[in-house]
Amino acid sequence: MTSLVWLRRDLRLADQAAFVAAAADGPVVPVYVLDDETPKHRRMGGASRWWLHHSLASLDHDLRERGSRLILRRGRSEDVLAALAEETGATRVHALHHYEPWWRNAERAVGKRLDLALHDGNYLAPPGSITTGAGGQYKIYTPFWRALQAQMPPPEPTRAPRSLPVPEKWPASDKLAVWQLLPTRPNWATGFEADWQPGEAGAAAHLKSFGGAAADYAETRNLPSVDGTSRLSPHLHFGEISPATIWHRLASVGGSVETFLGELGWRDYAQNVILQFPDYATANARPAFDALPWRTGKAAEEDLTSWQHGRTGYPIVDAGMRQLWATGWMHNRVRMIAASFLIKHLLIDWRRGEQWFWDTLVDADYGSNAVNWQWTAGTGVDSNMFVRIMAPLTQSEKFDAVGYIRQWVPELKGVPAKAIHDPDEHGCRPRDYPPKRIGHREARARALEAVKKIG
Repeated sequence: MTSLVWLRRDLRLADQAAFVAAAADGPVVPVYVLDDETPKHRRMGGASRWWLHHSLASLDHDLRERGSRLILRRGRSEDVLAALAEETGATRVHALHHYEPWWRNAERAVGKRLDLALHDGNYLAPPGSITTGAGGQYKIYTPFWRALQAQMPPPEPTRAPRSLPVPEKWPASDKLAVWQLLPTRPNWATGFEADWQPGEAGAAAHLKSFGGAAADYAETRNLPSVDGTSRLSPHLHFGEISPATIWHRLASVGGSVETFLGELGWRDYAQNVILQFPDYATANARPAFDALPWRTGKAAEEDLTSWQHGRTGYPIVDAGMRQLWATGWMHNRVRMIAASFLIKHLLIDWRRGEQWFWDTLVDADYGSNAVNWQWTAGTGVDSNMFVRIMAPLTQSEKFDAVGYIRQWVPELKGVPAKAIHDPDEHGCRPRDYPPKRIGHREARARALEAVKKIG
């Protein structure tokens, strides 16, 4: 019997349980539905849409090499899939579980109209399956990670199929270019292409290159000028590689790779959080913070704009925000510094930053993005304390960001290394580089005074 494979954030052929199950049933019709209606205000941002375009093109190429193809349709998922099932005579839809609240709603809607078979495979363990001794869900990362480790390794990943059974007649498909996922007038993504190769082959290449450095991850991941990160996050987000594949490739390399595996565990943890708190990106997990007096008005909006454009007068923050705009990605340590700066130095609601990252990151993941912002803000179920205010100038020097700053803030290329972290303090700020929006001590005092209001 013919089956549909409903693809979302699982754009791969290797270790993809939906394809395996569908192929066992008979002819397979792979379909990607561009559904902007179901997520509503959580429709993909511009950077993610750029990545999606290239990832879909890559997957279609891989499918055609196997005698198959990718069908593209646009609309509400349950309506599009029901129409396709009628056109093709498909009796079942296979898909991987997704845990964003809108996809869970969509799965329920599809399941009411069609025979929907859901499979696992986007996480190390199915979200919700790692439970406490009492059978409840973990809210704190450390005990969650300990319990997850006890169930590792994940199942061995399956290889991509050499061929797929195909229907006698293919249904019509939209043209990818018609969806206009790529930016024009202006094309702000010209720098993306130099940094990224979306698709399964690109994910495999990144895994291979990182494999040689994974043993030193704990020592190099915090150094933006070195960048010892894996850069696998967008490939993981779009499901171009499974976490099981990464685990089995890297777990035995030794050194400090356990630190990296813990980052994979954090990704699982974030999904477990949004499973318990679907509105985690919009609601403080600690209700007391609803009383915190975030800054609003003209001055706050000007500060927000300076942060978005990398014009705060804090070189490490500005370098990170400019890297984000140019490449759709930001070094992990710098993400924490930039997020903390917005929240605690500028005293702007963390949700404004979460929304900006949602639109500008190629790895904009609902669970990870929300959990990371609430962790930094001190508002999450497991989070840093608000009163622990990260000092960006100290962080910049501690993690030797000289090369990183010179790369992304060209106005400071000629500033000596010892002064580049804080050119204002050393009296050598170039005229074309902005002064600090606010001093560190002043910002810290303002933040500590504001947090007193939450009781």
